[in-house]
Amino acid sequence: MTDAASRAVPTRLQRQVLMVAIVASFMAILDSFVVSIALPAIGRELGGGLPIQQWVVDAYLLTLGALILAAGSLSDHFGRARVLQWGLAGFAATSVLCGAAWTAEVLVISRGLQGVAGALLVPSSLALIVNHFSDSAQGAAIGKWSAWTSAAAIVAPLIGGVSVDLLSWRVIFFINVLPAAAIWPVLAKLRSSDAAPDPASSIDVTGALLAVGALGGPVYALIEQGTAGWASPQVWLPLAAGIVCLILFLVHESRTASPILPLGMFTVRNFGWGNVATAAIYGGFSLGFFALGIYIQQIGGMKATTAGFALLPSTVILMVSASFFGRLAGKHGPRWFMACGPALCAVGFLLTLTVGTPLSYWTQVLPGQLVFGLGLAMTVAPLTTAILGAVPQDQAGVGSAVNNAVSRIAGLVCIAFAGFIIGPVLTTEGLHRALIATAALLLLGAAASAVGIRNPVRQQQA
Repeated sequence: MTDAASRAVPTRLQRQVLMVAIVASFMAILDSFVVSIALPAIGRELGGGLPIQQWVVDAYLLTLGALILAAGSLSDHFGRARVLQWGLAGFAATSVLCGAAWTAEVLVISRGLQGVAGALLVPSSLALIVNHFSDSAQGAAIGKWSAWTSAAAIVAPLIGGVSVDLLSWRVIFFINVLPAAAIWPVLAKLRSSDAAPDPASSIDVTGALLAVGALGGPVYALIEQGTAGWASPQVWLPLAAGIVCLILFLVHESRTASPILPLGMFTVRNFGWGNVATAAIYGGFSLGFFALGIYIQQIGGMKATTAGFALLPSTVILMVSASFFGRLAGKHGPRWFMACGPALCAVGFLLTLTVGTPLSYWTQVLPGQLVFGLGLAMTVAPLTTAILGAVPQDQAGVGSAVNNAVSRIAGLVCIAFAGFIIGPVLTTEGLHRALIATAALLLLGAAASAVGIRNPVRQQQA
């Protein structure tokens, strides 16, 4: 693709690629967050208390985070569109299984299977953009992708709330069939643009299995310690097994010819520091909205739909402002946007420390959401562009997978820690502890960006 073409109006093919990438990623990321607002309703119908509520969220994040690395390798090996098709088919089928779950245990297992399919969606969709756009057009496309996919995390409470109050929590899973069916014909046409599989490359199955063990053991221990205690073999044995798997995983990845986690990528400054910032920022997002979404319903007394609308202003700000900040970051470099954005998000969560009983949305929740939305708009596109701009195009699938794995794993671990931070029962004091921890993580992400990220603007102009 020539420079002139990259600066031109997107072609019909490019518009189709962008649409498919946004819808596929939106589905996967939406289901990382949409259940949070439905957890009280799920608990009332299926039972299980806080541990089951954590597992409904974490079962999805566990398989998504553990297998997204292998999915990035599959995308680079078999082709972006082909792997996306596999993911879409699996995601639609497992979503129906989640919606039909008749016990809490079946729902948790179904969510784990849904995460397997979700892992195939995100890295392939972003790599599809990298393959079909270049230069300034690529930055603009990534900016739109970032805005829409980040909006999925924020608009999720509204979708979940409307479904719970007007229909059933099960609807949040069944509706996934509609967008999957809508983009399937377009995706089938994009198969012709896939590169032929490289017979010399291989998939790191051992690494994928070790990654599952390295995540699953500690997450299980963190969730179960609230009821069993740290001294219980039910807790420390999985924790120890997970640590052993993590060590073996790192050793294996440093030696294998086709790693699912190329450790050398982290020596590239913007990629390494960008992922440190990603872990802190998205870990904070997950913890903060998990605690706040449950609190404003169970203690604040909001209906699910009202709670969804309560968290919507930040989405509106993101959608209106993301392209503006994306252009500024493209002109001046991403560094200070990545530093100031998370800091503003932290201020937004600290403003929410005024939350208590009785709950007043206009004075206790809305101000923090407005500040958070502005910070989020400053963060998402510069963060994605800085990280993916640091890796070669032929490793776009793996690079995207690593960054998305970092964000999902960070959310997974922070939600697993939620019981330790909040306590066995959510109270106002527990919420405040979660909000302070969230702000600390976001400030850590801001500091990592300020210290580690370097602006590539001058190098590009040279």
